[in-house]
Amino acid sequence: MTKFFLLLGAATIAAPANAQTIPDSDASDIVVTASRAAQPLSEIGQAVTVIDRAEIERRQTTVVSDLLATTPGVTVTRNGTVGALTGVRIRGAEADQTLVVIDGVRVNDPSSTGGGFNFGNLLSSSVERIEVLRGPNSVPWGSQAIGGVVNIITAAPTEGLQARANAEYGYADSVFASAGVSGAKGPVSGSLTGGYLRSDGISSAASGTERDGYRQYGATGRLGVEFAPGIGLDLRGYFADSRVDIDDGFDPNTFVVADSAAYGTTQELYGYAGLHANFADGRFNNRVAFTIADINRDNFSQPGGDVSFLGRGRSERYEYQGDFRPLDQVRVVAGVERENSRYNDGFSYADTGITSVYGQLIVKPIDILTLTGGVRNDDHEDFGNHTTFGANAALALRTGTTVRASYGEGFKAPTLYQLFSEYGNGDLDPETARNFDVGVEQAFLGNRARVGVTYFNRRTRNQIDFRDCIAVECVDRPFGVYDNVARAEADGVEFTLAVRPVDALTLTANYSYIDTENRSIGDDFGKHLARRPKQTASVDADYRFAFGLSVGGTVTMVGDSFDDAANATRLDGYALASVRAELPVNDQIALYGRVDNLTDSRYQTIAGYGNYGRAAYGGVRLRLK
Repeated sequence: MTKFFLLLGAATIAAPANAQTIPDSDASDIVVTASRAAQPLSEIGQAVTVIDRAEIERRQTTVVSDLLATTPGVTVTRNGTVGALTGVRIRGAEADQTLVVIDGVRVNDPSSTGGGFNFGNLLSSSVERIEVLRGPNSVPWGSQAIGGVVNIITAAPTEGLQARANAEYGYADSVFASAGVSGAKGPVSGSLTGGYLRSDGISSAASGTERDGYRQYGATGRLGVEFAPGIGLDLRGYFADSRVDIDDGFDPNTFVVADSAAYGTTQELYGYAGLHANFADGRFNNRVAFTIADINRDNFSQPGGDVSFLGRGRSERYEYQGDFRPLDQVRVVAGVERENSRYNDGFSYADTGITSVYGQLIVKPIDILTLTGGVRNDDHEDFGNHTTFGANAALALRTGTTVRASYGEGFKAPTLYQLFSEYGNGDLDPETARNFDVGVEQAFLGNRARVGVTYFNRRTRNQIDFRDCIAVECVDRPFGVYDNVARAEADGVEFTLAVRPVDALTLTANYSYIDTENRSIGDDFGKHLARRPKQTASVDADYRFAFGLSVGGTVTMVGDSFDDAANATRLDGYALASVRAELPVNDQIALYGRVDNLTDSRYQTIAGYGNYGRAAYGGVRLRLK
């Protein structure tokens, strides 16, 4: 596999880090994740990947993390069956250092140990667009944006009335169905999408024999009302109810994860209520909002058994953001926020708050050059003040060459569990990171091809880890305590390639080389970070015949890694191939199908936990306009 990675790296030695597919030549992709304000991609100096609804449907993706696993700089681990705990790491950072936003709501779980987001329950039913920003970006977003930001945007209302639906069936008695409707008339617009997934799954324990099933039903909705031109109300909601079987047994003979009758339930509720007021012909835009993220998790030892784990996490945010353009060449984006969060694990309750203010200046001294700089201050009730800086530049030459460079800082506040649990430490400081990257992208063949390369380097300090206690601490916490004892470094190169030689054929590829190193004092100093493969790659091809049939395939390669900090347990690399096809019956109905893991590869992303072998699915898609 190493030889293949070298060949692929040479073939894509100048590939772009900001696009999954080639857009139309007259289209200007607009992103919001870099500055929390809409900007053309050509004006952003950071690395951003955009995935739209067309690609989600073309790839026939059910679970969002499966799609993220094929993007540059991103690796995914999952504890076995569909719906099991899933972590997304960006550029070798911790999974808990990935900030996740759904429709403007920060959804990282305050009740989890590290404050991370479980991607296992994030399905594609209502997702219209995904923006993945790689690298620290705490100036506009605040805490946790150390590895990067995954911004999920659900289906927005459209003019007129539109509806879509799909249903599929496949391996392990899996059923996935979703339906959505949207429309607008006069000052009122709205959309509603619902989804359902159930599957018998696989055994999460690689050594197990009983299947671990999964079930989720959920819905998202939006409502907009324009009271006057430029002044209106925005309401957004997201709900998901999930249940997954868990293998948390332990085989005393083999010392590996084993089958069990345990299961877990999760209820997620995210909401956004905002008012916007735009003045001066769009030169002075204002937004005030209240957001809420409420996550309830329960684990049970067996059906009808006692609760073995309870987690209740809730965060509420009050925010104002202004977007002011005093001149065509000058733009100021600034805001103030207040977040209150709390958690309860059945034994202890804790809460905290953080007040933040940030500002960004975006300047275009000449038409082809965009400069952005920003600063943020966060005042946390427990650790005090922290200031973050960031800057980036984008030079978009008329030759089709775009040069990007950025410096970004990120921080992650200690979680409530790390501060106040029986292992907590009230003297913790925030985790911090500094990152710089530089990249170049070249479009040619009339914008039918793009190639580019990005280099990055990130240093993380004050990472919070669990350590043994010293004598004076052992009275109250004999098992250990959380402390700012860890350090890490990561540097690497991301290559991508996207080509559309003819309208019917699209080819994309990406390759990432990420070298991570543990810089913490101790026995593991200088070793690779756990579950961080050095090399990953993905190749994707799709062709549409004149009579409507579309066929395609994806090959994803992941290199070797280690499962532990001591680098004692190796995880072998693997390659996954999938094929797919879609045939329109008429303008409204299409039939589709796919085979995942075509070669039936056996692999693990976490030691002791299995993954899916060859699996086939088929379905029907309906669209009404």
